[in-house]
This record gives sequence, C-alpha cells and structure tokens, in this order.
Amino acid sequence: MGPPARPVPEEEPVTDVPQAIVPVNHVEPVPRRIRAVLDDRVVLDTTAARYVWEWPHFPQYYVPFADIAPDVLVDESHEEHLRRGTAKRFGLRRGAEVIDGVAHLYTASDIEGITGTVRIDWAALDHWFEEDEEVFVHPRSPYTRVDALRSDREVTVEFDGLVLARSSHPVLVFETGLPTRYYLDRLDVDFTHLVPSDTVSSCPYKGTTSAYWSADVDGRVVPDLAWAYDFPTRQVLPIAGLVSFYNEKVDLTVDGVRLERPVTRSS
Repeated sequence: MGPPARPVPEEEPVTDVPQAIVPVNHVEPVPRRIRAVLDDRVVLDTTAARYVWEWPHFPQYYVPFADIAPDVLVDESHEEHLRRGTAKRFGLRRGAEVIDGVAHLYTASDIEGITGTVRIDWAALDHWFEEDEEVFVHPRSPYTRVDALRSDREVTVEFDGLVLARSSHPVLVFETGLPTRYYLDRLDVDFTHLVPSDTVSSCPYKGTTSAYWSADVDGRVVPDLAWAYDFPTRQVLPIAGLVSFYNEKVDLTVDGVRLERPVTRSS
C-alpha cells in the first residue's frame, strides 16, 4: 500500500507527559539476543550487544565485532574521529555490491563499553530481531512504556469548528515522551471530510500503519491528519482498526475540557 514505510516523526518533548530521562552517551547491556538479516541470511547474531543512547529518546545497538559475519564486513581502510571516539569504517557486502560506509568499529573511546563494538546503520540491513520478534524503525528503549487502555471518557475531535469524531469509548495510548493519543471506533468518525492518503509510517512500539487520512474542509487540504493500525503489535492490540488524530492539528475536547494543542515536530 503506497510508498515504502517511513518512520513516525520523532516529537519534541511536551511538558504534560512523562519524559525520557536517559542521558546521551549512556550505555547499557542488552539482555536480549539480537540478530540481523541481509539478503535472507543472518549476518549478525549476538547476546552481548550494548544499548548506546545517541540521543535521549531511544538507543542504538552496538555489537561486538566478533559477532558479525566476517565475510560481510568490507574494511575501507579509513579511520574516522567521531563524537564517541575513533572508529574504522566498514562497508557491507550485499551480493556483488558493497554498501559503503555504513558500519563503524570503535577502536578507542572515552565512553566505557563501546570499544570493540560495531555500530551499523539500521537501514543497511534488511531485518532486525530481538529474540524471535522483528523490530522496526529503531531499537526499542527499555525505558519507554506504551499502554493502550480502554476508557469511558467523552472525546470530541474538531477541526475549524467542524466535528470530525465523537466517542464515549475511546482507547487511550500512553507512550513515554509523547502526547496521549485517543483512538476511536470508525463508526464514531465522520469520514465526510476525510480523504485517504498513501502515507505509511512505522513505529517500533505499535507497528506499521494500515491507513492515513487527510482532511478536506472547504477545499483546504490538511495532509495526514489521522491514521489507523489494523494490525498493531501485541502490546497495543486494543487499538486495532481504530482511528487516531494528531492532537497537534485538531481541537480535542475530553470530558468537556478543551485540550491545548501540544507543540511537537508533528505540529
């Protein structure tokens, strides 16, 4: 459906929800087996990966050099001085081609725990797995919690005074660092002013969207105002098939109280 999936835009912190508290360059052991696939072959298999927070919202995997298939790494004989230390640059061999500059082996660092590990660009590999479950977009942070809770709050969604949805049985999604999202039954949504969009986005905690809608109000189109996950991850199964709107782009009233629009990168 539509173009290739793109990551959900990461949002700036808002002040009325729990925030990410992990500092940049924090390192933790990954207690899970991590594997990655390239051209239908497992080329990375480790139980000794490290989480490294390159920014506060989520970590990246840094993997021991010995746990990567040696015939896949192509030494580019180039040393780089990066923010986290000195690293040798490698490419990845894909069949007869080489993907240049997508892996870095840290040979020296002031950050404890990353010397001898390799940081591989996420998109350079075809699939990543934690144990036997595929992980999408980026590693899941062990400090991020996502809950989908049924509720009897009265929720009204408006755009320029036009009611787009009204529900008394929403599902609320609470995700660390993000605004609360309100998911509504499709029968509670007025699709008269909603136009299907080809946009597809992915989230490591919720899965890949099955639909997006833009709003068309008096000839003015507001792109990608709402979305749905028909097949979400098991952690948020209550949102399956429901529709949510960007708090940043609509007016939400919950139990008679108009909410302020949060200011995020999705505004």
